[in-house]
Amino acid sequence: MNLAPHLPALQVVVPLIAAPLTVLLRQRSVAFAVALVASWLALAISLLLWWQVANTGIISYAIGSWPAPWGIEYRIDRLNSFILVLVAGIAALVLPFSRASIESEVAAQQHYLFYTMFVLCLAGLLGIAITGDAFNIFVFLEVSSLSAYVLIALGRDRRALFAAYQYLLMGSIGATFLVIGIGLLYLMTGTLNLADMGQRLASVQGTRPVLAALAFITVGVSLKLALFPLHQWLPNAYTFAPSAVSAFLAATATKVAVYVLLRFYFTVFGESAVFARLPMQQMMLLLALAGMFAASTIAIFQTDLKRLFAYSSVAQIGYIILGLSFNSVSGLTASIVHLFNHGVTKGAIFMLLGCVALGVGGTSLTRVQGLGKRMPLASFGMVIGGLSLMGVPGTAGFISKWYLLLAALEQGQWWLVFMIALSSLLAAVYVWRFVEAAYLREPHQNTTNVAPTPWLMSVPTAILVLAIVYFGLDTSFTMGTASEAAAALIGGSR
Repeated sequence: MNLAPHLPALQVVVPLIAAPLTVLLRQRSVAFAVALVASWLALAISLLLWWQVANTGIISYAIGSWPAPWGIEYRIDRLNSFILVLVAGIAALVLPFSRASIESEVAAQQHYLFYTMFVLCLAGLLGIAITGDAFNIFVFLEVSSLSAYVLIALGRDRRALFAAYQYLLMGSIGATFLVIGIGLLYLMTGTLNLADMGQRLASVQGTRPVLAALAFITVGVSLKLALFPLHQWLPNAYTFAPSAVSAFLAATATKVAVYVLLRFYFTVFGESAVFARLPMQQMMLLLALAGMFAASTIAIFQTDLKRLFAYSSVAQIGYIILGLSFNSVSGLTASIVHLFNHGVTKGAIFMLLGCVALGVGGTSLTRVQGLGKRMPLASFGMVIGGLSLMGVPGTAGFISKWYLLLAALEQGQWWLVFMIALSSLLAAVYVWRFVEAAYLREPHQNTTNVAPTPWLMSVPTAILVLAIVYFGLDTSFTMGTASEAAAALIGGSR
């Protein structure tokens, strides 16, 4: 049987089938094996889809042989093929990492449930990225969100329950806003297919229901991507979730939400409707700058590294939205490449923090004192991740910020160049807090013993740290795909 034509469906079906299998099998080693195979197959499929799109163009797959726009369509282009590779790649590395990390963070009888929720979350995120149907986006968003709530709540710290509940409340509000916006668009167009919806909206642009839909979708998706000041759920969720969950969500969930915003703005509403007729450019610019500076400043004063880098994520989302606010191919390219590079960087940092938590019993600055001598490789990896957040040459983060600077210069916005550089200095300050504790302070008397890091944790973490350097030196995959995706979005927008 030739499975090649059905790769778009298999991208979601494989992890979706793995979820009930892990529940039925229950035994944690078998559940881990099923989830691991599913994640690796998902990565292989995403790479094949990216390669097909690069060579043959957009892929359209009709679910149940019902042609679009009557049936549900999976539609893969340069943008979402890029997102699929990021999500599946991070999952393929986090799953083996989780095998050892959850031993100390999740009760043994809940391990099979962890793998069930993990592959469900993976299926939901992949589904959001691959579908060409607006209501399907909402459905897959709920699948990924509900499983994420459970994953966060699995943390041993009782505060994980509060974090999950807070995320559930905020996430439910965001999902409600999104589905109201989709409902208004369906009311005005009579279709849920994104491409068809974009064409039909051309005749009713500027009407009140369409403007209301734009407002609802913007607020709903902004809650999901943790755009400042709608980020209140994120710090607790990343801090108290198990390390593997923090790494996976930090690298993927908010990035997929950014993709949804890009898809609605440029494919459905159109560039002119969003930026030319409304003051969205100025609003996005102000919110991006507020997030970059406020979240970075708050991060400086944190005493727990997981919380510190959680606030850093809010700041880095500000950079992504800043590129979007330029409304140019170069700005959009910077946003898309930073979406990928920050996903790799923050995934590596939270996996490293998982290794640190296992080694010294926590991630507070007191616990990591003297870590440079006790865990030299992990400390060095944290430094590389920090340099990427700062945008130092030779790291993936530098590529993102360099193109963001070029986009600002292209529009003659010299003051924004200064603001980007200044916010990077704030990143240097909070990264320095780790460097100072790890390399310039003696270990705390109660944290002199270090537990060895299992190879299932260290190998995937090392691969992701090396990826930070690789994508900072070779930009053919990231910049090549991002620039083509940006040009397609701007060129195909009305």
